[in-house]
Amino acid sequence: MTPNRSQKYRPGEAAPADAPPETQWSEFEVERYKFILQQLHFTNENVHRFLAIYQTLATSLAAAGVALFTGYQKLGLTAEDARSALVAIMTLISMVAAYTILQVLVGVASWFDYRLEECELTDKTVRQGFRARPNWRNLYRWYETYTILFILGTIVALWIFATTEILPRID
Repeated sequence: MTPNRSQKYRPGEAAPADAPPETQWSEFEVERYKFILQQLHFTNENVHRFLAIYQTLATSLAAAGVALFTGYQKLGLTAEDARSALVAIMTLISMVAAYTILQVLVGVASWFDYRLEECELTDKTVRQGFRARPNWRNLYRWYETYTILFILGTIVALWIFATTEILPRID
């Protein structure tokens, strides 16, 4: 039986001994494909790690802000000092949010790059168009988009609520 020259074999799948060389994945290609898939998985996990860090730090700092607001007089702070401390806490929360958003964006850029590399490798080794290339127009389907929007929304809500409700009540 003569092998079909257009037939390719999956990574790790052994081609028959009589298969032409262009239908077989080299060991390097298999290892590279495994590495790319591992990196894609790793970039997805990192978003969850950074979101957990943001939630922990933002919650802790917000709790410190609430404690300061409710107990600044018992602590012997002036109203001006309490307002300044609350603004400092809100600024810290905003900085943590900015850092988290930056890390998510870097993760998305890395994911996009690895996906392009995966597509190039499968185009070469399997067949042209085996994997669809990632597209920025699909941004609305990525959970990272909504993670960033959630973080931005909480920061905007924090500043609006604090400047209209909390800071004016400190006298």
